[in-house]
Amino acid sequence: MKILLSFLLILSTNLLTNAQNPDPDFHIYILMGQSNMAGRGVITEEFEKVEHERVLTLNKDNNWVLAKHPLHFDKPKVVGVGPGLAFGISMAKANKNVKIGLVPCAVGGSSIQHWKPGAYDDRTNTHPWEDAKIRILEAMKYGVIKGIVWQQGESDSAPDKAEHYLQDLEDLILRTRVLVGNANLPIAIGQLPRYKEQYQNINKVLKEVPQEIPHTAIASSKGLTDKGDGTHYSAGSSQKFGSRLAKKMRKLQK
Repeated sequence: MKILLSFLLILSTNLLTNAQNPDPDFHIYILMGQSNMAGRGVITEEFEKVEHERVLTLNKDNNWVLAKHPLHFDKPKVVGVGPGLAFGISMAKANKNVKIGLVPCAVGGSSIQHWKPGAYDDRTNTHPWEDAKIRILEAMKYGVIKGIVWQQGESDSAPDKAEHYLQDLEDLILRTRVLVGNANLPIAIGQLPRYKEQYQNINKVLKEVPQEIPHTAIASSKGLTDKGDGTHYSAGSSQKFGSRLAKKMRKLQK
């Protein structure tokens, strides 16, 4: 533990020193979407212990800290295990020469309409896109944005809303790529759960995304289960999902 604390102290000092000189070996990923990205899985003793010395997260106060469950803070009373930490650990294990930074930006219950400039989510008193934009720009002071992980669509799965989802998603991806200055920024997108019929309206749209939007990939939700509420992934399924998203991200990066 002392070795780990010393490592984090040195790392934090280096990050602050390089605030105006981003570290090319600090790979940063933005976690965006709604509740199944934020995570609602139960944090058992097993999941409390999950961490990796080279995986950090930008906390609510915009400080880099060791990444642990829960990563997000959109709804503190219900937030839990999501796919983000497993994603980050998988990316770190695949490249031992880099540090991984995670920037949690998901907002539970948010429609893709809330991810447009100026849009307001009254249930969480947030501006999802504007808030994410601030955090992304802050993160860019310290490292390099290497990709976006997007998990959203439950709130847009009604047939009339799903009909416009592809266009709205393309707009969001374009805005994000412009923001970070990378037209080819990889975007790993998670399918919606298969245990709810209405969600398949979005999954049908997601099949078209890699052909319509370059440098995107879709991670399968096959075999993943809910926590018992018919909506949110269980902690174990969230962890599996994070690994699948990381696999898609690495493939895009190649």
